[in-house]
Amino acid sequence: MARHVVAPVAEIPPGGHKVVEAAGKRIVVFNLDGAFFALLDRCPHQGGPLSGGILCGLTQSEEPGTYRFSRAGEFIRCPWHQWEFDIRTGKSWFDPRRTKVRPFPAHVEPGATLVEGPYTAETFAVRVEDSYVVVEA
Repeated sequence: MARHVVAPVAEIPPGGHKVVEAAGKRIVVFNLDGAFFALLDRCPHQGGPLSGGILCGLTQSEEPGTYRFSRAGEFIRCPWHQWEFDIRTGKSWFDPRRTKVRPFPAHVEPGATLVEGPYTAETFAVRVEDSYVVVEA
């Protein structure tokens, strides 16, 4: 699997996330207290964008009327139909044996390990005018 540099660590603060495109896939990268996890940004139920969902935790119950909340901010809830997925594993708590989001490995490496490629993309002049970004093409 090819490696893709997606952002400086500081760009995705703890509790935050960033949507990136890598290898033709839309991927959402999460920072859970300094540990990075990445999921395909597509709910397997009906394709909703997980990046548009809210972060939540795990609520468990041993009996009616008794609830235990844990793992705050470690689950993402699909904005379309509220299915919840464990950010660490991609498993759905709707039916974790049958439904999950594809996880991708994500980790931090020092900049010195990255090698500059031999290609240069075409660039365009960009400036800001009256609070608008203007690209000269």
